[in-house]
Amino acid sequence: MASNSTAFNSTAFSTITSTYYLYWKEFVWTSNVLVPSWPVIILFGILANLTNISVFLKTGVKDNVTTLLLSLSVSDLLYLVLISPTACTFIILRFARDWHWPFHYQIGVDLLYWPAITCYDCSAFLSVWLGITRCACVAMPLRFKSVFTKARTVKIVIASFLLAVSLRIPIISIYRVVWRTNPNTNSSYAYIAKPNREAMTRVNDILNRNSILYINFIIMITCVSVLSFQLLRASRVRRSFTSASAAQQESAKPDNQGLSTRDLHVLQSVVVVCSIFIMSQAPFLMYSTARLINQELDIGTRYQFLFSMFTITSLTCSNLNASVNIFVYYRYNSKYRAQINSMFKTRETSLKTN
Repeated sequence: MASNSTAFNSTAFSTITSTYYLYWKEFVWTSNVLVPSWPVIILFGILANLTNISVFLKTGVKDNVTTLLLSLSVSDLLYLVLISPTACTFIILRFARDWHWPFHYQIGVDLLYWPAITCYDCSAFLSVWLGITRCACVAMPLRFKSVFTKARTVKIVIASFLLAVSLRIPIISIYRVVWRTNPNTNSSYAYIAKPNREAMTRVNDILNRNSILYINFIIMITCVSVLSFQLLRASRVRRSFTSASAAQQESAKPDNQGLSTRDLHVLQSVVVVCSIFIMSQAPFLMYSTARLINQELDIGTRYQFLFSMFTITSLTCSNLNASVNIFVYYRYNSKYRAQINSMFKTRETSLKTN
């Protein structure tokens, strides 16, 4: 009888342990690969966005596109600064587990996480509007400057920020810092309380990480489709007026499906922005949709390590998204490229002089 009881307890313990550590190995591999890259990505992103802001200010914020790009750089910079405490806390929890916390570690994880994500949402709205602007520039060239004025663009930037804040209020409002007493040491420590977390998380998943994301995806893909159609149509019109000899010479060269080099650059820039946006938002969309179907995909459940894998992947994509725009600007924005080259040449000349 005792041996049967011992066997049962051993089997039960083994089952509980295997359930608790479900996806543990995958979580360890993901965190060991991705988490150490965060400080490098965030530091590079902060420096890159400071560079972007400096370049756009020196170029002169005279049109709506530059206004949007400057606002996007500021929003990305704020996101990277605000997400830094969360990233540092993740790193300490993963690689320095014996760290002595003067407060509960969840303060480092959660306190500035949602304000950072709010800035990230604002960047997403600005990216979508940038795609719409580039699309409208081609689709309605005669009315573009009168419709997309700098004053209206500034209003859109402000509206994007207010919309991002208002959409995150349900989840931000539940977090508050409280004080608890440690019975072992009889000392007080700061702790972050999250009343009504499950209900507000579900609202956040439905509203921000599903509905809004799908709308943004549809708008971005529509912009690329309309832009491609308009550029190809304009190219056909131009080619119809080309002489037979010029057309013959042109046919001897690769024509990129009839698009001129300038048109191709416009299309490529929007496709790149759209692709970066979709790839960076996809992990959020995947795990929030999965959590709506199965609410056990969360902290404190048997799928907590799978949830942590999604979280780490999502944060990595977000950090990259907020950091890599400098390459897109340099490749596809001639004014930006000329200004940044001028800045580096001036810096190089001053160093040689000194």
